[in-house]
This record gives sequence, structure tokens and C-alpha cells, in this order.
Amino acid sequence: MKNTKAVAAVAALLLVSVVLGENMGVSSISAAISAAVSDATRPKTDTARDLDRKPAETLAFAGIKPGDKVADYAAGSGYFTRLFSAVVGAKGRVYAVVPGALLMYPNIVKGIAEVQTFSMKHPNVSVTVADALEGIKYPEKLDLFWISQNYHDLKDPFMGPVDMTAFNKAVFAALKPGGIYVVLDHSAVAGAPADVTDTLHRIEKTVVLREVEAAGFKLDSESTLLANPADPRMAGVFDKSIRGHTDQFVLKFRKPVR
Repeated sequence: MKNTKAVAAVAALLLVSVVLGENMGVSSISAAISAAVSDATRPKTDTARDLDRKPAETLAFAGIKPGDKVADYAAGSGYFTRLFSAVVGAKGRVYAVVPGALLMYPNIVKGIAEVQTFSMKHPNVSVTVADALEGIKYPEKLDLFWISQNYHDLKDPFMGPVDMTAFNKAVFAALKPGGIYVVLDHSAVAGAPADVTDTLHRIEKTVVLREVEAAGFKLDSESTLLANPADPRMAGVFDKSIRGHTDQFVLKFRKPVR
């Protein structure tokens, strides 16, 4: 009987590990990530978004750790910049980048001003406003390049659009061998027209996979943490019916060591 119970307990633990592995790509959340998310000094505007963004699990999936050199591309209001800063610590570095074309939006102007204020008290953060491709040039090789809910924007007319082949090759060059490239974005329906990135602010996951892998990256893993099968993916991401609850994919690519 005891052996049967022991076997059942082990099986249960294995099942939990499998579920965590499928959803997170990791088996646990580091102390550094937990401390960053639970930091009482985080702005209320950030913590109010935690339920939808699941930062602890998402950062654990990315594998960010103390000492890492990270780029937060299209950093917006700095939600992830502030978390990255706390996780990488004094020996790490966070490059918050804002493509200049995004400054046409008042909320981006306000958000980046807040990030600049934050960087004044957090010397491991630097803020850069630059052309889309110029913003991928850093003084050192990165451990992680992160772009959240903005990959689709790069394809829109107001951004150029950006040459995605050149963009992803630049990310590849910016990373260390073995470095990580995370793309988190709103899902579009299969076969969506190309302008869905502009009309609904969504993109097909297969498009991202094709473009990023063409630059030499290998898909490391995928997370369903932010997936929402109930989202019909036919409404814009700012529509009241779905805002904050869109179906999102999180793809983790790795630059080959050789």
C-alpha cells in the first residue's frame, strides 16, 4: 500500500512538471524574478496589469537571470523594463529602446518619459530613441532580446514599414551565441490579410516563426501562458470586448552556439 501511494505521489509530481513545462518552459520561478514582481515599489499602473500579463511566469519562460544584458525593444511605458532591471541587478544591463516612429502616440511619449525618470535612479537602465534598425545596436552582446506586443507594428506603414529580414538579422547579430529572442504578440486568425497588423494589431504566429527562423534562429520553445481560445481573433486588440484578454503567443528563439 505504501509503495502504491508513493508511486501515485511521484506520478502526480511528474504530471505537474509536465504541465509546467508545457506552459512555462521551466520548472520553477527564480528568487530574483519573484522578488522583482513582488517589489512593493512597483507602480500601481504596473501591478494592475499583472493578472493579464503573468510577469513571473513569462519572465521565467524567457529565462532571464541576474547579470544578464537585455534589450526591451519598443519598451512602451516600461512595464517590463522595470522588472528586467530588478532581475538582472547591478551586474546586468537593460537597454530600453523606443523606435522614433512610435513617438507619434502621446501615451508612448508619456511612457518613455517615465522610463527615463526611472533610469535616473537605476543606473543599470539606459533609454534610447532611434530609428527602428538603429535601435538594435548595442555596446555589448546581449543575453536576451525582448519584444512584447510590438512585432506586428514593425510591419505597419507608420513604421516604414521595417525591413523584417534586416531587423531579425540585426537581432541575431546583437545576441551572444546561445542568446534568446522572445516575441510575444496578439494572435491573428490563420490566413489573415497582411494588413491585419495595422487594422487589428494582430499577427499570425506562423509569420513570426517563418521570419525569425529565416534569420538563423532556432525555435527553443513556445508558451501558452497568455493563450485565450475564447478569443475569436476578429476584433482589434483595443476593442472593449477583448482588450486585456486577447489570445497571445509567446515564442522563445535561440541563437545557435555554432
